[in-house]
Amino acid sequence: MGAETDKAASGSGGARSGARLASVQALYQMSVTGIDPVLAIGEFVTHRFGRDVEGIVYEGVDRPFFEDIVHGVTSRRAEIDGIIDAVLAKDRRVERLEKILAAVLRAGVYELLARVDVPARVVISEYVDVAHVFFDDQQPGFVNGVLDRLAKQLRTNEMAAAGSRKGAA
Repeated sequence: MGAETDKAASGSGGARSGARLASVQALYQMSVTGIDPVLAIGEFVTHRFGRDVEGIVYEGVDRPFFEDIVHGVTSRRAEIDGIIDAVLAKDRRVERLEKILAAVLRAGVYELLARVDVPARVVISEYVDVAHVFFDDQQPGFVNGVLDRLAKQLRTNEMAAAGSRKGAA
Protein backbone atom coordinates (compact mmCIF):
# COMPACT_ATOMS: atom_id res chain seq x y z
CA MET A 1 0.00 0.00 0.00
CA GLY A 2 0.53 3.70 -0.30
CA ALA A 3 3.53 5.36 -1.78
CA GLU A 4 1.66 8.57 -2.48
CA THR A 5 -0.15 9.34 0.75
CA ASP A 6 1.56 12.72 1.23
CA LYS A 7 -1.16 14.71 -0.48
CA ALA A 8 -4.13 16.79 0.43
CA ALA A 9 -7.38 14.89 0.70
CA SER A 10 -9.08 17.71 -1.13
CA GLY A 11 -6.34 17.48 -3.78
CA SER A 12 -6.58 19.10 -7.17
CA GLY A 13 -10.12 17.76 -7.53
CA GLY A 14 -11.41 19.79 -4.63
CA ALA A 15 -13.78 19.01 -1.82
CA ARG A 16 -15.43 16.03 -3.52
CA SER A 17 -12.07 14.40 -4.23
CA GLY A 18 -11.30 14.68 -0.54
CA ALA A 19 -14.70 13.21 0.31
CA ARG A 20 -14.02 10.24 -1.97
CA LEU A 21 -10.65 9.53 -0.39
CA ALA A 22 -12.05 9.88 3.12
CA SER A 23 -15.07 7.70 2.31
CA VAL A 24 -12.84 4.91 0.98
CA GLN A 25 -10.75 5.11 4.14
CA ALA A 26 -13.86 5.09 6.33
CA LEU A 27 -15.26 2.08 4.45
CA TYR A 28 -11.92 0.32 4.89
CA GLN A 29 -11.90 1.14 8.60
CA MET A 30 -15.43 -0.22 8.93
CA SER A 31 -14.46 -3.47 7.19
CA VAL A 32 -11.46 -3.96 9.48
CA THR A 33 -12.98 -2.91 12.80
CA GLY A 34 -16.66 -3.66 12.30
CA ILE A 35 -17.76 -0.22 13.50
CA ASP A 36 -20.99 1.19 12.10
CA PRO A 37 -21.10 4.05 9.60
CA VAL A 38 -22.24 6.66 12.13
CA LEU A 39 -19.21 5.99 14.33
CA ALA A 40 -16.83 5.90 11.35
CA ILE A 41 -18.19 9.20 10.02
CA GLY A 42 -17.97 10.75 13.48
CA GLU A 43 -14.36 9.63 13.85
CA PHE A 44 -13.41 11.21 10.53
CA VAL A 45 -15.24 14.46 11.21
CA THR A 46 -13.85 14.79 14.73
CA HIS A 47 -10.31 13.46 14.34
CA ARG A 48 -9.33 13.77 10.66
CA PHE A 49 -11.13 16.60 8.89
CA GLY A 50 -9.05 19.77 9.07
CA ARG A 51 -5.93 17.85 10.11
CA ASP A 52 -2.86 16.11 8.68
CA VAL A 53 -3.23 12.40 9.45
CA GLU A 54 -0.47 10.03 8.33
CA GLY A 55 0.60 12.39 5.56
CA ILE A 56 -2.92 13.10 4.25
CA VAL A 57 -4.31 16.56 4.88
CA TYR A 58 -8.10 16.54 5.19
CA GLU A 59 -8.86 20.16 4.30
CA GLY A 60 -12.08 21.37 2.72
CA VAL A 61 -13.73 17.94 2.46
CA ASP A 62 -17.34 17.96 1.20
CA ARG A 63 -18.84 16.44 4.34
CA PRO A 64 -22.38 15.78 2.99
CA PHE A 65 -20.88 14.04 -0.07
CA PHE A 66 -18.59 11.98 2.20
CA GLU A 67 -21.52 10.96 4.40
CA ASP A 68 -23.66 10.09 1.37
CA ILE A 69 -21.00 7.72 0.01
CA VAL A 70 -20.39 6.00 3.35
CA HIS A 71 -24.09 5.58 4.12
CA GLY A 72 -24.93 4.70 0.52
CA VAL A 73 -22.32 1.97 0.23
CA THR A 74 -23.33 0.58 3.61
CA SER A 75 -27.05 0.48 2.85
CA ARG A 76 -26.61 -0.92 -0.68
CA ARG A 77 -23.62 -3.17 -0.07
CA ALA A 78 -25.25 -6.46 -1.11
CA GLU A 79 -26.49 -4.90 -4.35
CA ILE A 80 -23.12 -3.25 -5.02
CA ASP A 81 -21.18 -6.44 -4.31
CA GLY A 82 -23.43 -8.38 -6.69
CA ILE A 83 -22.81 -5.83 -9.43
CA ILE A 84 -19.04 -5.99 -8.92
CA ASP A 85 -18.99 -9.78 -8.68
CA ALA A 86 -20.81 -10.03 -12.01
CA VAL A 87 -17.86 -8.45 -13.86
CA LEU A 88 -15.03 -10.13 -11.98
CA ALA A 89 -13.47 -13.35 -13.20
CA LYS A 90 -15.44 -16.41 -12.11
CA ASP A 91 -12.90 -17.32 -9.43
CA ARG A 92 -12.87 -13.80 -7.92
CA ARG A 93 -15.34 -12.11 -5.63
CA VAL A 94 -15.26 -8.65 -4.15
CA GLU A 95 -15.17 -10.16 -0.65
CA ARG A 96 -11.82 -11.80 -1.48
CA LEU A 97 -10.16 -8.62 -2.78
CA GLU A 98 -7.86 -6.57 -0.57
CA LYS A 99 -10.13 -4.60 1.76
CA ILE A 100 -8.97 -1.19 0.52
CA LEU A 101 -9.39 -2.26 -3.12
CA ALA A 102 -12.91 -3.49 -2.36
CA ALA A 103 -13.69 -0.16 -0.65
CA VAL A 104 -12.52 1.78 -3.73
CA LEU A 105 -14.69 -0.32 -6.05
CA ARG A 106 -17.74 -0.19 -3.77
CA ALA A 107 -17.58 3.59 -3.48
CA GLY A 108 -17.14 3.96 -7.23
CA VAL A 109 -20.06 1.67 -8.00
CA TYR A 110 -22.24 3.49 -5.48
CA GLU A 111 -21.56 6.77 -7.28
CA LEU A 112 -22.31 5.19 -10.66
CA LEU A 113 -25.62 3.92 -9.27
CA ALA A 114 -26.80 6.76 -7.09
CA ARG A 115 -24.96 9.94 -8.06
CA VAL A 116 -26.09 10.52 -11.62
CA ASP A 117 -25.26 14.19 -11.04
CA VAL A 118 -21.61 13.14 -11.38
CA PRO A 119 -20.52 12.12 -14.89
CA ALA A 120 -19.41 8.49 -15.14
CA ARG A 121 -16.01 9.46 -16.57
CA VAL A 122 -15.42 11.70 -13.54
CA VAL A 123 -16.34 8.84 -11.18
CA ILE A 124 -13.92 6.49 -12.93
CA SER A 125 -11.08 9.01 -13.00
CA GLU A 126 -11.55 10.00 -9.36
CA TYR A 127 -11.48 6.42 -8.05
CA VAL A 128 -8.47 5.56 -10.20
CA ASP A 129 -6.78 8.54 -8.51
CA VAL A 130 -7.85 7.22 -5.10
CA ALA A 131 -6.43 3.80 -5.99
CA HIS A 132 -3.10 5.47 -6.86
CA VAL A 133 -2.94 6.81 -3.29
CA PHE A 134 -2.85 3.25 -1.95
CA PHE A 135 -1.30 1.19 -4.74
CA ASP A 136 1.74 1.49 -6.98
CA ASP A 137 1.16 -1.55 -9.13
CA GLN A 138 -1.71 -2.96 -11.19
CA GLN A 139 -4.66 -2.13 -8.93
CA PRO A 140 -5.36 1.37 -10.34
CA GLY A 141 -5.64 -0.21 -13.80
CA PHE A 142 -7.88 -2.90 -12.35
CA VAL A 143 -10.12 -0.21 -10.79
CA ASN A 144 -10.23 1.59 -14.14
CA GLY A 145 -11.21 -1.58 -16.00
CA VAL A 146 -13.91 -2.66 -13.55
CA LEU A 147 -15.49 0.80 -13.19
CA ASP A 148 -15.35 1.45 -16.95
CA ARG A 149 -17.07 -1.85 -17.68
CA LEU A 150 -19.72 -1.19 -15.03
CA ALA A 151 -20.26 2.40 -16.20
CA LYS A 152 -21.05 1.04 -19.68
CA GLN A 153 -23.68 -1.22 -18.09
CA LEU A 154 -25.09 1.15 -15.48
CA ARG A 155 -24.98 4.35 -17.53
CA THR A 156 -25.40 2.99 -21.03
CA ASN A 157 -26.75 6.16 -22.67
CA GLU A 158 -24.24 8.46 -21.01
CA MET A 159 -21.26 6.27 -21.92
CA ALA A 160 -22.51 5.76 -25.48
CA ALA A 161 -22.91 9.53 -25.90
CA ALA A 162 -19.44 10.13 -24.46
CA GLY A 163 -18.00 7.54 -26.83
CA SER A 164 -19.65 9.09 -29.87
CA ARG A 165 -18.40 12.57 -28.88
CA LYS A 166 -14.89 11.20 -28.46
CA GLY A 167 -15.04 9.47 -31.84
CA ALA A 168 -16.23 12.66 -33.54
CA ALA A 169 -13.22 14.68 -32.39
